[in-house]
Amino acid sequence: MKDTSLRPAPYDSLLDEETWAFVDKSVAFYPENATSLDYQGQRDVYDALCKAFDAGRPSGVSVRDHSLPGAVSPIFVREYRPASATPQATVLYLHGGGFILGGLESHDSICAEICDRTGYEVVAVDYRLAPEHLHPAQFEDSLAAFRFIARNRRHPVILAGDSAGGNLAAAVSWATRGEAHVPAGQLLIYPALGADTSRGSFVTHMNAPMLTTADMLYYDELRSGGSSPTGDPRFTPLAAADFTAMPPTLVFTAECDPLAGDGPDYCNRLTAAGGKAICFEETGLVHGYLRARHSVGRARDSFDRMITGLKALAASEWAY
Repeated sequence: MKDTSLRPAPYDSLLDEETWAFVDKSVAFYPENATSLDYQGQRDVYDALCKAFDAGRPSGVSVRDHSLPGAVSPIFVREYRPASATPQATVLYLHGGGFILGGLESHDSICAEICDRTGYEVVAVDYRLAPEHLHPAQFEDSLAAFRFIARNRRHPVILAGDSAGGNLAAAVSWATRGEAHVPAGQLLIYPALGADTSRGSFVTHMNAPMLTTADMLYYDELRSGGSSPTGDPRFTPLAAADFTAMPPTLVFTAECDPLAGDGPDYCNRLTAAGGKAICFEETGLVHGYLRARHSVGRARDSFDRMITGLKALAASEWAY
């Protein structure tokens, strides 16, 4: 029987055995000196971790890698198309990884499954990473990719992303308000939106499994090249002064995550400005749970809700 005595409170009771198995398998990829790894070492570990949880692409989903024009350099993307029908919507997906990790491979099966289960085209964006490319490089690539795709599609385009990608999706939604082509909606998965790291869930879950508050501060420092900018909604979506004309928004947060408070704060700001927004606070889950959608029942159920939500956004339906 597995020794559970080293599981820290309150997570010993908040997480079920399936989730602990996911956490244990994930943590096993990090060496004892993980805290001293540079960003390249962290990339190697992260890539191996994502590969271990990769479920493969559903049969029939076709893939094409190419590039889009960017403000500074070409932006590499991967397009997923379903086998059964002509897509009625596009999901522009922005991957997580703290702005320094991940790419087209890290979220490949996630994007392929979204394509298969919705019947929509999915376009994954390989935006430039920090610290080689400091803010606003990640935002600029995400914005340019959205504008290009939106101009060249005759159907709705939905923004989606997890963690850092949720941040970028929210920033692009804010930046494109009032333009000729706007998102039909946005789906943000345990997003980093820039709430105050000295309070709330950043304190109560500062040492949560899979992500800590110290990790978040480290990523912000690498992304900004030093001190984080203040009052810049491209960096911190919650810093915006005006949230009018934002698209319908679905946010999914994990209970055991320093970022758990960002989602409700953000949705409250959107609804106060007259928008449509709802936060699904997923109990007993941890940051990065998308990788556990095939092994953890709670994560599987949450992924089902995301698919339902994407279909509703594409159809301009709001039943929340």
